[in-house]
Amino acid sequence: MSTTNIPDSLPSREEYYMGIAMAVRGRANCRGSRVGAIVVKDNRIVSTGYNGTPSGMTNCLDGGCHRCSNRELYPKGQAYDLCICVHAEQNALLAAARFGISVEGADVYTTMQPCFGCIKEMLQVRVERVYFLHPWVPAEEGQAEYARLQERFPGGLRQLSMDDPWYGRPK
Repeated sequence: MSTTNIPDSLPSREEYYMGIAMAVRGRANCRGSRVGAIVVKDNRIVSTGYNGTPSGMTNCLDGGCHRCSNRELYPKGQAYDLCICVHAEQNALLAAARFGISVEGADVYTTMQPCFGCIKEMLQVRVERVYFLHPWVPAEEGQAEYARLQERFPGGLRQLSMDDPWYGRPK
């Protein structure tokens, strides 16, 4: 090893991009899970997103989302239709669309495995593959349909095994 702070080896592309998605997650303002996502096309980051309330609304951490502010009223996994937070993957896709950037053929790096809605949206815009850090498992009755959606990605959905300094960190 050299005497400088330069590592002997570079991170893989997947580690590099997921590290950036983890940094993006630092801006998330949801009381639930904090998630960061980036869209990479032709080895260039074209968009980023994190989860939180829509632009111009009070942040979730400041009480902007009724469901998130009153979690004790809603059983885990229920009433998400009342949550106004936009998912990180959605925000990354929407930011690209807002600026006229095509994401067809792109890869998405997200710190959490995408939910049903996000996976459908990524299929619809023809994302090539998805890399995720932490797993998300749909309810038992939805697992077969979720698996069917996963199979439609040409490059698949792949979990990366990396250290996550935030994992288990208090919200």
